[in-house]
Amino acid sequence: MSSNTHGLPLHTHKPSRRTTANRIFAVVYGCATLALLSHHALSLLNSTTLTSFFITLTFLISDSILAFMFATTQSFHMRPIYRKEFPENLKRVVEESDFPALDVFISTADPYKEPPMNVVNTALSVMAYDYPIQKVSVYVSDDGGSSLTLFALMEAAKFASHWLPFCRNNNIVECSPEAYFAIDRDSHLSDQVENIKVMYKRMKARVKNVIERGKVTQENITGEEEIQAFNKWTEEFTRQDHPTVIQQVLLESNKDKDITGNLMPNLIYVSREKSKTSTHHFKAGALNVLLRVSAIMTNAPIILTLDCDMHSNDPQTARRALCYILDPEVRPKLGYVQFPQLFRGINKTDIYACEHKRLFQIDPMGMNGLSGSNHLGTGCFFTRRAFFGGPSNFLPPEIPQLSPNNLVDKHIWSSEVMELAYCVAACNYENNTNWGLKIGVRYGSLVEDYFTGYRLQCEGWKSIFCHPDRAAFYGDIPINLVEVLNQNKRWAIGLLEVAFSKFSPITFGTRAMGPLMGLAYAHSGFWPIWSIPIISYAFLPQLTLLNGVTIFPKVSEPWFLLYVYLFLGAYIQDFLDFVLAGGTFYRWWNDQRMWIGDSQATCLG
Repeated sequence: MSSNTHGLPLHTHKPSRRTTANRIFAVVYGCATLALLSHHALSLLNSTTLTSFFITLTFLISDSILAFMFATTQSFHMRPIYRKEFPENLKRVVEESDFPALDVFISTADPYKEPPMNVVNTALSVMAYDYPIQKVSVYVSDDGGSSLTLFALMEAAKFASHWLPFCRNNNIVECSPEAYFAIDRDSHLSDQVENIKVMYKRMKARVKNVIERGKVTQENITGEEEIQAFNKWTEEFTRQDHPTVIQQVLLESNKDKDITGNLMPNLIYVSREKSKTSTHHFKAGALNVLLRVSAIMTNAPIILTLDCDMHSNDPQTARRALCYILDPEVRPKLGYVQFPQLFRGINKTDIYACEHKRLFQIDPMGMNGLSGSNHLGTGCFFTRRAFFGGPSNFLPPEIPQLSPNNLVDKHIWSSEVMELAYCVAACNYENNTNWGLKIGVRYGSLVEDYFTGYRLQCEGWKSIFCHPDRAAFYGDIPINLVEVLNQNKRWAIGLLEVAFSKFSPITFGTRAMGPLMGLAYAHSGFWPIWSIPIISYAFLPQLTLLNGVTIFPKVSEPWFLLYVYLFLGAYIQDFLDFVLAGGTFYRWWNDQRMWIGDSQATCLG
């Protein structure tokens, strides 16, 4: 199927050929699961000792949880679809001058855990988008309030005047300098590449020098504007307690030009006000500040959210998102277009299962045929309107300047604009408002991405999962096991906060979106309870052996075949999903190994 505008398709989609087989398997496997649970129930009623009773009860509870998680998993297999976009047809449908403006949000919080050069590479990669320059504004949220990050961005602004025309004139697709220089290039560009590489290394050395010193000194500052900017970092300025800093637009798209005379996009540094007496809501609070500040300054109808280490790998990505956003059939209820999270630096077998293929690729593809993918936290193009109530239920913000329909008619650096921008970035601005509750990024969970996407879809918004052949974004992975476990533990806590709240996917989600979407979100929300059956099956067999209690049927008994079917059926389906999504046997094996470890170490840690 396709969506055509003037006879030219902007995008097409087709259902998976495995859909019918998946549905048949779900019914058969579900019946087998019910048979197993009834067998456990009969064994429980026929228990002759207290020990056998409690052991059988534990297995009944564990298998009931496995059955529930199996049911949630099948929601991804009911209607998976594959999409394809045709950005080359956009120019025949709409003029570039009529493209909607784009605000890019890049989030960072700690210059030592999230190196400023990662922020620089991410910013430069999206500034080089194949998109009308005057319509792009990049906002960097520094929730750590670090002068080191601001210095790195100032250096990036200077380097951008050389890097952007280099990418444009040579049709560069890997627009992150770090990623580009990591690969050997053709000889006909050797001189240009060497010159721009030297400039990049010098910039990188200056940033590294400042980070090692831990502060920006006078010798690192070259202009009066920079001196005024860094004077804001006084002795009283701390990560937890500091005023708002909205640094002068490092690049003004209507003024600053690159070395070839072309205009450059806006690049804006924002560090919201923080106070030890105010609640800040972590990343969700920082994103809401960007929503308000950007509304005052540019108010673009499209917003791209990125983590600081998730750089662009394809300058056509924004145009791919437009293939859906500009489709008149899709646009009225489209809340966001989600791209998968993909990672560089993963070894051949992915020993720590950092790829998260099921979370970032397989499950969103399965939701694509329902109401759309969940929000994955980065690489997502939102319509600004989606943050202000449902498609047919607009919730106006407290002041008209924050409305997605407001037209910004004042200069981005006028005193009136800046005064209001500082006002909406204050730490107490959200008091007695709907921010985080009914509008904006939602509060109430450590996994603000999952919760926000879930709430938006409950309000009636649809989403699109866009997975092109060329990766749209690449990110960095945790580099050791401790980081992996800490990350998964944080996810587990945040997901349980949603699962056992009044917005539980089982109750609230099913009523708002239907049973399949409710189950799909429940699969993620209740993911931590995998630990219960895993730990039960890890320790109870030894106890039953010591107490002489029989828990599994003999090979000669008919029930043994049921166990074999349930075991092999689940693993074969999971293996096929993984491999058909581009995985390998060894990566799947490590994914299973880490799944067991994560379930025990992070969910009960």
